[in-house]
Amino acid sequence: MKSGQSQQAAGGGVPPEVEGRSRVDEVLAAAARGAGDPRRIPDALCAVCVRLLPVTGASVSISGGRGIRVTWCASDRVAARLAELQYTVGDGPCQTALEQGTPVFAADLAGRRDTCRWPIFAHEAVGLGAAAVFSLPLGVGGTAIGTLDLYCDRAGGLTEPDLRTALWVRDAMTDALTGLRPTGEDGEVASWVHASQADHTEVHQAVGMVMVQLDVDPEQALDRMRARAFAEGRTVTQVARKVLARKLRFQ
Repeated sequence: MKSGQSQQAAGGGVPPEVEGRSRVDEVLAAAARGAGDPRRIPDALCAVCVRLLPVTGASVSISGGRGIRVTWCASDRVAARLAELQYTVGDGPCQTALEQGTPVFAADLAGRRDTCRWPIFAHEAVGLGAAAVFSLPLGVGGTAIGTLDLYCDRAGGLTEPDLRTALWVRDAMTDALTGLRPTGEDGEVASWVHASQADHTEVHQAVGMVMVQLDVDPEQALDRMRARAFAEGRTVTQVARKVLARKLRFQ
């Protein structure tokens, strides 16, 4: 094959891979435009992930530094709970994908391999109705800024074509996140960006208060908050809000 022909399909058409990636970009772009209200864009993008892939739900989490994450969007309540669960217990495919910077697949959360790898998360996730979870890190240059998390209510892995599509979706989501600007043309901060930053700030502030209360370092303070959240069936963000409201004090 001559140079330059590798990007062309037989007969001179567009290669299937290029066509598939373009379709994913166009569908996601159309969803963002169709959302209307900027506050609805993240949820619209997550909903499209479910239409593009054979999954039950999807979510995107943004990493705000060591141990701190916030859910950017979720297609449904279970997807949102799975994202918060991994943040609360500090374990799961999402956490592993962030740490390793590579896609992590849990094809059977009730199976021995996944339950041994993430015992607490696997047990709780199955209870929420998730049988499989796939986490793909978002980021550029080897630095993960978050994850795209997909879940299925039936066990089983992704086929090769579906995995390619998932990676294209991951790339498009990364572009969406890295292309964000904190302010628009009118100078107003996008409310959904502000909300994400607010969640980060609440957890950071609560960690600082717990550090003082217990005389511990940040990681230990966050671990205590996670343990309290898990024991009470709450999220870390909910516990942080109770700490800030002076309704909860660690001793």
